[in-house]
Amino acid sequence: MAEVKRMGYCVDGEWKQSTSGKYISITDSSTGEVMAEVPSCTVEECEEAIASAQRAFASWSQLSMAKRVQYMFRWRDVLYAHKDELAVLCAKELGKTLNEARGDVQKAIEPTEEACAAPLLIQGSGAMQVTGGYDTTSYRFPLGVVAGIVPMNFPAMIPWGWMVPLAIVCGNTVVLKASSQTPLTSMRMLELFYEEAGFPKGVVNIVTTSRKEAEIFLTDPRVKAVTFVGTTGVGKHIYSTAAAHGKRVQAQCEAKNHALLLADANLEASTNAIINSTYGCAGMRCMALPVVCVEESIADAFVALLKKKAEALTIGCAYKEETQLGPVVNAGHKQKVSDWIQKGVDEGATLVLDGRKTVVKGYENGFFVGPTILDHVKPGMTVGDQEIFGPVTCIKRVKNYEEGIRIMNANPFANGSCIFTSSGYYARKFIMDTDGGMVGVNVGIPVPSAYYPFSGNKDSFFGDLHVLGRDGVLFFTRAKTVTSHWFDEEAGKRVVGTWEGSTEQ
Repeated sequence: MAEVKRMGYCVDGEWKQSTSGKYISITDSSTGEVMAEVPSCTVEECEEAIASAQRAFASWSQLSMAKRVQYMFRWRDVLYAHKDELAVLCAKELGKTLNEARGDVQKAIEPTEEACAAPLLIQGSGAMQVTGGYDTTSYRFPLGVVAGIVPMNFPAMIPWGWMVPLAIVCGNTVVLKASSQTPLTSMRMLELFYEEAGFPKGVVNIVTTSRKEAEIFLTDPRVKAVTFVGTTGVGKHIYSTAAAHGKRVQAQCEAKNHALLLADANLEASTNAIINSTYGCAGMRCMALPVVCVEESIADAFVALLKKKAEALTIGCAYKEETQLGPVVNAGHKQKVSDWIQKGVDEGATLVLDGRKTVVKGYENGFFVGPTILDHVKPGMTVGDQEIFGPVTCIKRVKNYEEGIRIMNANPFANGSCIFTSSGYYARKFIMDTDGGMVGVNVGIPVPSAYYPFSGNKDSFFGDLHVLGRDGVLFFTRAKTVTSHWFDEEAGKRVVGTWEGSTEQ
């Protein structure tokens, strides 16, 4: 048996071995084999990463905007050149299909392209002669060191799309706490960041560590902002702790997205969209569609069609081209999803399709959970209200639009929501009525492009400024408003006696 590679942590552009002695195994989700081990870094090693970012900030923040953008153009080209390599690595450590993994990498490229437009995005505003002889201008300046705390489910997009591009093009430097479950894709991207894109050392640093050691990112005064994606309980702690220490925080948290399927919808097209959004990425994404509120008059037909299409999905090794549904990330997560399915049965839901005993020939040790459908999920059942993060669809039968929107908005999460209908009236009404921050009309995954903010609401987000779009630029910069006055020769002879704020200048 080949020796398992032990990864390190990266500071000042150099990889170092941890002194902690604690390592976490990273498995191939399709085979169960250990791919590598990553360290649980010490507090001192986390401090080392912060110090590296702080040193790099002194020169990186002073680099001209034009030169920072040139680096981003070069980085974009590197990502495109290595897109397939990164997709395979992502598929292996996470379980996404190759197509989904390519999308993960593409979603890191798009914000990088947005960052290439920084000279337009970060422009200030101003006016001459706001009052006699006085000019006022607003500028945006970098914050300093930014900490990014990364989840397991998008190892390319979230650290290298949501957290790095806008942060560094605005002049900040970054410390990433990579996911201890899926860090390899992010680590490989950091190697490319320095080796091929040629960024200055220390602009981005990576550690893997436990929550205990990561607490330093919330309290260290050198860290000026924290951007987080993960569970709501952890997000609330990060938001309250980091904000109490004077830091900016954006905490993207859990979701339980609902769809409202009305009787007038195109049933075939709507079911195809629901299949894709529910079972894509094996349900391990905050924009999955795990709950469908369907009008009772079409509920039986919809459930039958959903089951037929779900059973037809090709389940298999994540990095085989023909696979449509890959495994979940690891054994522990497979057990968690299986427990949730049993919880739904125990609560009284009808198990229409059970994916717990799914076995793929040739990959018997993979962490597979097949598509699962729970029908007759009632309000108050936890399986229909809390995030499962697996390929499980919960069906809530409703009498009409009004009952459906009421059930949807009663949920504490409001990341995304969708309606499937042929009615312009109900589509428009839904946009106004839903609590969801990202709204789809006949769209199962209403994720906006990188040029718009990822705008979850309620317990799905804590903070004021979301990732990406104009929000992202504002989050990673601070404002300075400058008022200037230059005295002419005659003014210099006059006695200054006007009170502050007077228009009689």
